[in-house]
Amino acid sequence: MSIPTELGPALRAWRERIGPADVGLPVTANRRVPGLRREELAVMAGISVDYLVQLEQGRAGNPSPQVLGAFAQTLRLNAVDRELLYRLAGSVVPPSGSVPREVPPGVQRMIDRMSDTPLAVFTAAWDIVQTNALWGELFGGRAEPGAGPANLVWGHFAAPTPAGASRIERDAAHADAFERMMVSDLRRAADRYPDDRAVLELIGGLREANPRFADLWTRYETVPIGRSRKTVVHAEVGEIVLDCDILTIERADLHIVLNWAAPDTGAAQKLAVLRDRVATAAG
Repeated sequence: MSIPTELGPALRAWRERIGPADVGLPVTANRRVPGLRREELAVMAGISVDYLVQLEQGRAGNPSPQVLGAFAQTLRLNAVDRELLYRLAGSVVPPSGSVPREVPPGVQRMIDRMSDTPLAVFTAAWDIVQTNALWGELFGGRAEPGAGPANLVWGHFAAPTPAGASRIERDAAHADAFERMMVSDLRRAADRYPDDRAVLELIGGLREANPRFADLWTRYETVPIGRSRKTVVHAEVGEIVLDCDILTIERADLHIVLNWAAPDTGAAQKLAVLRDRVATAAG
């Protein structure tokens, strides 16, 4: 009797999607399948071919966490697909390793096309991964050598404003909403990556450095990521009122932060000045 589950079709789809070269196997000219053979996946996962056939055909269920872990590693599943694998198998998703930092090529192409918007990419724990030129022109400042990756939450709650950086101001309501959102999202990252020592150290340092963060951390709030508003005080063009949107790339577990100025406003004109400056420097 077959077991009603989508695990089998998912395993077949993932197996067919990954090539032998991706897992270190030799590529021969006489291969008749686009991805991994069942025999290859079975060997790498440490199970019998017969058991893999049963799983793919829905005649077996409840694979062990060890087998699921081997599938996830061999099939090079990202965080979202890994979670789906465990869920389809009716198993609890175990903690994963460290917070990912890799920007997928498709996401990178999207980022590259948005050069006219101040944009930065952050990890799930809000370490900065990359910024575009307009972001650098808008916010300025550089981290000290050897200081490690800049972190948005640390920068807000604990770090002094870097030399040459623009000052960021928020009214009381927007500051409260922003801080609650950041702390809540950092907790989500800590829950997803409990083995990442850097995240634990970041949280510990923030709790010691800032009573406001410590208070928010103990509230255990669940606050969704949303739009915020701030005023950037730039050394040369002055105050720029900006709306901030955050795009979450689930498959890569990254945040893309974009800043917008309302059309036909002084803020839009000042942002245009900075945009022209970036274009001149690049030209």
